[in-house]
Amino acid sequence: MTQQTNDQARRKLKKTLSPASVFAIALGSSVGWGAFILPGDWIQQAGPVGAMIGLFIGALLMMVIASSYGVLIQKFPVSGGGFTYAYIAAGKIWAFIAGWFLSLGYIAIVALNASAFSLLLKFLAPDFMHQVYLYSVAGWDVYLPEVVISTALLLLFAVLNTTGTEISGKLQFYFSILLVLGVVILGGVTFGLATDPIDNMKPFFKEGQPILVSILLILSIAPWAYVGFDNVPQAAEEFNFKPHIATRLIVGSLLSAFLIYAVMIGMTSWSFANTDAIGGNLWLTGDIIHELMGPIGVIVLAIAIMMGIFTGLNGFFMSSSRLIFAMARARALPNVFRTLTKTSKVPVWGVWFVTLITLPTPWFGRQALEWIVDMSSTGVSVAYFFASLAAFKMLTWKQSARGLERAPWKKTFALIGMISSLAFLALLLVPASPAALSTPSYVLLGGWIVLGLVFYFMIRKRYNGLTAEETAYYILGTSGETSEEAKGTAEHK
Repeated sequence: MTQQTNDQARRKLKKTLSPASVFAIALGSSVGWGAFILPGDWIQQAGPVGAMIGLFIGALLMMVIASSYGVLIQKFPVSGGGFTYAYIAAGKIWAFIAGWFLSLGYIAIVALNASAFSLLLKFLAPDFMHQVYLYSVAGWDVYLPEVVISTALLLLFAVLNTTGTEISGKLQFYFSILLVLGVVILGGVTFGLATDPIDNMKPFFKEGQPILVSILLILSIAPWAYVGFDNVPQAAEEFNFKPHIATRLIVGSLLSAFLIYAVMIGMTSWSFANTDAIGGNLWLTGDIIHELMGPIGVIVLAIAIMMGIFTGLNGFFMSSSRLIFAMARARALPNVFRTLTKTSKVPVWGVWFVTLITLPTPWFGRQALEWIVDMSSTGVSVAYFFASLAAFKMLTWKQSARGLERAPWKKTFALIGMISSLAFLALLLVPASPAALSTPSYVLLGGWIVLGLVFYFMIRKRYNGLTAEETAYYILGTSGETSEEAKGTAEHK
């Protein structure tokens, strides 16, 4: 294949994202709806301090993994994330596997956020949302308004993400500002109004359960809780700034995300000594805010959670469509997903594919959210492992004749990232684990694997038929001979 032909075939995204927009993409995507809706569940599973410790350790491990992403973004500022990095680490077949699992994680979180918006409305306007009963799924009653509203929200953000990355990036920034402001107000006011906030948090850990088990139960969801930070490498091709800044943006977003999680857990536990007497079973955090702050507090909370949902929808529509685009550009998915809009250079059919996959999910009810959380944690953990492995292979403990970067600390972090990723997978997939997947999650995960096999057998001839030079050009933007890393990758073909 000639260079001229390559230039025509390899389509590129437009550089429009500022550092502020990228930080907002990472932070807003990491926090999402879970910080506002799930604290009551986490406290029940692990106690407030147990939940905070589990999420703090998870944030630290994600920062370690983020170090590997920073190395890879600097060397290869292209879209694809885990797909690209698995190619660098292990070749084309593993790249497809990692990309397929990562797309599961991203698409699942789009569905989660749309369904969470209906859950918020069930709390704010229960009479309206409980009209036109349809059926029950795993004990959860499904009503027509929640299906219609979640569907409309998915379609709205699909349209927004086809208008251009610059517009969606600016919206993400404004959404994130409102989110953080809402959390600061709620945390400060509830702590000030509580009679004895620290004593109210007792018991700090779940009674009758070992502290380690409590922490592990929450730690196991860290890949899902912080998954938004790896939206940054998906946007790397659209950076309108130097790629080396990305590591600081990711670490800063992870620290900020943990603080938001911690405040929301604290607020749910320090406001009252006996939360069993507060409200109903739908949403403990919302009931507590209503009891302590009244309608004004509920309005502030509603705005904050809407911003969390909007940032999650916007961020993961963006990242999932870029992943699909990068895989299609490498001929790992059908050509239609390489289509870009003429002016804004947005992968339009990737956006609509995500929409098509997620539109049925509002019909499954809230119980399906738990199954999807487990699945998304599995998917992103696979991607984290390959990103860490790629960085490990590209770094050296000491000076090397191969021209690789000597960075013993970064290489150590990459090794820890690999081990952590495998530990996350073990927590989810080993049946004896306290955080093992539920049976429905296993079934849905198996269905995704089967669908991936169908896709792979459809494209394997074309995908595997590319030369090492062609593959490196499509995935990395290099000729396959311009770097030691690309050479090493080509040898796997």
